[in-house]
Amino acid sequence: MRWPKGVLWDMDGTLVDTEPYWIEAEYALIEEHGGTWSDEHAMNLVGSDLIDSGRYLREHSGINLEPAEIVEELLDRVVVRMGEKVPWREGALELLSALRETGTPCALVTMSYRRFVTPMLDSLPPGTFRAVVTGDAVSRGKPHPEPYLTAARHLRLAPEDCLAIEDSNTGARSAEAAGATVLVVPNHVPVLPGERRVFRDSLAGLTPADLPALRAGSDAPTEVRVSS
Repeated sequence: MRWPKGVLWDMDGTLVDTEPYWIEAEYALIEEHGGTWSDEHAMNLVGSDLIDSGRYLREHSGINLEPAEIVEELLDRVVVRMGEKVPWREGALELLSALRETGTPCALVTMSYRRFVTPMLDSLPPGTFRAVVTGDAVSRGKPHPEPYLTAARHLRLAPEDCLAIEDSNTGARSAEAAGATVLVVPNHVPVLPGERRVFRDSLAGLTPADLPALRAGSDAPTEVRVSS
């Protein structure tokens, strides 16, 4: 089989541009509870495990809620927004559909919880993702490699045989620590070069036939810029 044998997709900011939904929910929640927030703090949470985000938000916003309560309240708000509209990123649906047509197995690897992911999954053809790894299904979230190791195992593939698609430093660290090559498509936050990272400005126009050229091997430079 040609590389990649599987594709591991991040969700928030990569497959769908839900970060504005999360930020909107953070500001609303914090205002209701008498705290303060900033765009800088919001950007620091991009790609992070939800409980870690809840801890960070409690520490920096000044509100008196437990991290788990913060997460559940944020999820309540963002799930409503996802039910109204799934904000796909440019080129994501087209690449996902093309991979399904070629028989390339895909897994979803997100730190969002399953109830948040459900509206997006319901909008896709059955079997689009052969595995779904969510933040409430792992003991250690991104940037730990566990989420991507779990996804590759569910696909019965070695991580190095997989391409991960990410938009954040936190997610890229998780995927490359697992051993996967990471296609980074930055969105709301800049992403640094890394050992197993290749970069593209957009997923628009990217096809399964283009993916083998993205492989970052031992002799590859630390950053490969692929024009969109």
